[in-house]
Amino acid sequence: MATWPARKVLALAIGIVCPPALKPWLLGWCCQIDTGPGARIGWLAAVAAKRIRLGPRAAIQPFTIISLDGDLTMGADAEISSFNLVYGSSSLEIGDDAYVGPQSLINADEPVRLGTLSALGARSVVYTHGSFLPYTEGYVSRRAPVDVGSRVHCAAGVFLHPGTRIGEESFVSSRSVVSGEVAAGSVVRGNPAEVIGSMDGLRRKMSPARVDLALRRILDDYVETGLRRELDVEPASSNADGIVFEHRRRRYRIVPVPSDADRVSAPPDDGRLTVWVVNRRELVLPAAGVVFNVPAGVVTASRDPIVRSLRRFMLRYYGVRFKDS
Repeated sequence: MATWPARKVLALAIGIVCPPALKPWLLGWCCQIDTGPGARIGWLAAVAAKRIRLGPRAAIQPFTIISLDGDLTMGADAEISSFNLVYGSSSLEIGDDAYVGPQSLINADEPVRLGTLSALGARSVVYTHGSFLPYTEGYVSRRAPVDVGSRVHCAAGVFLHPGTRIGEESFVSSRSVVSGEVAAGSVVRGNPAEVIGSMDGLRRKMSPARVDLALRRILDDYVETGLRRELDVEPASSNADGIVFEHRRRRYRIVPVPSDADRVSAPPDDGRLTVWVVNRRELVLPAAGVVFNVPAGVVTASRDPIVRSLRRFMLRYYGVRFKDS
């Protein structure tokens, strides 16, 4: 068997020249690879690691290069966006639903971990070593792992120094430079980053009625941004009772169902696809249509373009996630 450096070069070449459908199979020649259902490696995305584990629906987007001498592990629905560079002699672990934004750089000469439902914003930098001038002449050399806990949002342009550990449920503001320990539940900002508050103080308390209002705002924004701006669709009507429109010769109705609804009447039999956005975990709905159940975090599996558009919009702009039911 060829040495690891030779197999690594082959793996990177496979990533650059091969179509996504063939990459998991061909990478098995040079790396140990385990891919879950729906996992994908995009066009012109090159991946090399001694062991690659991609959970269900994990995604490495186009134009990303990953070159590791350790393992690459991605949980279910984790994503490494486009134009990223990940390299080093150790490993990278990304938890379920975690996200690495575009144009980020991750040096993994020591282990790097990004916890469940955590994110690195665009153009973030993670380093696990820092040296250039000769250590033998008395200059400093530092190498240490970086660990980001679960439900941590590092906004765009964050820099994480070697040895950084961020506790769960924390927020790191844009352009912050972080080193050392950050306690769980912290809000940090600055260079060097300092704790300026707590997540308990930042996070609003959400009653069912407030969630109803939040969903109304999301749907109003979807009309302006998702339909009018992105899809060039002008709704026939848009009010508290729902949104009615046509896209690609198919007619739709998006209907919000508030938390105090006891029952829902069947929509008119007019050929429209009804999309229910429901703020009640257990509610009997008419059999036809697609259901976004917000408290349960599930949506009827569908490849319809409007369903996919609304699902992507809610995730991208409001962080609301859904699993297929």
